[in-house]
Amino acid sequence: MTRIAALISDVDGTVVTSAKRVTARTRKVVAELHARGIKVAIISGRPPEGMRMLIEPLGLTTPIAGFNGGAFAREDMTILEERLLPPQIAYWTFDYLEKRGVDIWVYSGGKWLIRDPEGVHVEHEEFTVKFAPKVVPDFDGALEASHKIVGVSNDHDLLAECETEVQTLLGAAASATRSQPYYLDITHPDANKGTAVHILARLMGVTMDEVAVIGDGNNDVGMFAESPLSIAMGNASDWVKKQARFTTEANDDEGFANALEKYLLGGSP
Repeated sequence: MTRIAALISDVDGTVVTSAKRVTARTRKVVAELHARGIKVAIISGRPPEGMRMLIEPLGLTTPIAGFNGGAFAREDMTILEERLLPPQIAYWTFDYLEKRGVDIWVYSGGKWLIRDPEGVHVEHEEFTVKFAPKVVPDFDGALEASHKIVGVSNDHDLLAECETEVQTLLGAAASATRSQPYYLDITHPDANKGTAVHILARLMGVTMDEVAVIGDGNNDVGMFAESPLSIAMGNASDWVKKQARFTTEANDDEGFANALEKYLLGGSP
């Protein structure tokens, strides 16, 4: 195996606990990676702004990949590259989700837009990303230039069905995948983690055969396929675990720190 020069990590369910905390042990192990010259970058369905709070505890100096690769930002949130949903796809997606009866969020112009402040998971998401949504009567203008549309529902079976249908109906015109059982993310077709890890590698000045990846969700499987060292969290589904080369403990059991110690700091796996 080529020496690992960079780690690209998912955020929720991976580098943070269920309480959205970075543990002291995670900070310590990431600092050890930096000391050995191993670069660390994060990628998430969150907007870049929703990862700002992780820059200091993880000592990040690498680009941040938000919206599953729909926007790449510097530490000061200056956008380096972005990929917006084509307007016709955005309008189609909105109509589809509206008919299926799920809540809809739109990310556009650096803002998180919602119609119902009492909607499902709004409070939870605000706690997670550390900024408030903007309540709007409709999304018409935002759909002209959106980074991401999210279908939100506590009916996980319904959202899984929507995921399959949107993938089938849109095909290569968009990326549709659940970042959580209750979030269905629809983004530009190139805003997916399989493509995004290549962009992050380029921006960091490393090759993909030098990159390790770690994650827990369905949307992380795309990056597992691109890396020689892929690690699934213990809290991942059995299907996600089967797509990775290695499996670690759950995010609430120091799985992230354990994986880094075992596979990146403890010698060749």
